[in-house]
Amino acid sequence: MRVAITGATGMIGGAIVDALRARGDEVTLLSRSTNWPAPKAQAAPAEALRGRDAVVNLLGENIDQRWSDDAKVEIRDSRVLGTRNLVAALRALPEAERPGVLVSQSGVGYYGARGDELVTEDEPPGDDFLARVCAEWEAEASTAAEHGVRVVIPRTGVVLSPSGGALARMLPFFKAGLGGPIAGGRQYMPWVHQDDLPGAVMFALDTPALSGPVNLTAPEPVTNKELARTLGRVLHRPAIAPVPAPIMKLMYGERSVFVITGQRAVPAKLQQAGYPFRHTDLEEALRDVTG
Repeated sequence: MRVAITGATGMIGGAIVDALRARGDEVTLLSRSTNWPAPKAQAAPAEALRGRDAVVNLLGENIDQRWSDDAKVEIRDSRVLGTRNLVAALRALPEAERPGVLVSQSGVGYYGARGDELVTEDEPPGDDFLARVCAEWEAEASTAAEHGVRVVIPRTGVVLSPSGGALARMLPFFKAGLGGPIAGGRQYMPWVHQDDLPGAVMFALDTPALSGPVNLTAPEPVTNKELARTLGRVLHRPAIAPVPAPIMKLMYGERSVFVITGQRAVPAKLQQAGYPFRHTDLEEALRDVTG
């Protein structure tokens, strides 16, 4: 398969590129440093898309930062405008040269804070900042379907990886015996192992019957308290040092909503389509990624 990919420089993008190349796919990268210097202001380069079988879209400013007003504008515009300009380039291609499938990243933040409600892909969006961004982002990607492109939108959970994301930030504290539940620990954390992320993306590329939003999360979401307890057990360290919600709000401002609330999201559509998850047990997954 010939695949064009945007936003490939991050942890997620790198893993997907490596997995695609490992199975023999031809990968074309779109990046600001080479062939697409202004994703928010101009259509994607036609020559990078023409004749490809598929596109994987991972455009987006890192949300792991304090959400100042300027940062929020960039988080939103990098996703919404970048995806709009990607679809514009797809639309401009002759039908015979247009990629047949677009896998466009989103996140479980789409749902907002949902307590212990079981959340499938049929649920409506939330109304906080991140939920609104995800809803706009997905809407832009979905317009590609009007031009004969099959669109799949993975709503990704917390990626378990020692090289980036939430787990990488947690590990030093837990290894020092200073880890514990956050904000009481009752909020759900829909997780996914670092191997299942590229695995599910490639499954989406290869499965013609799959379209629309799909929760890219392990089948059994856990609470923050359960994650902390399991990580402590895996590392042979105590995990009883609680972090109150006011401390998180003081440290991270509005972004703290991302960790003090959660979603009990389940991958209903991926399971129905037959995706074989490689890691479904949290403790086994944590042992694998921490060595």
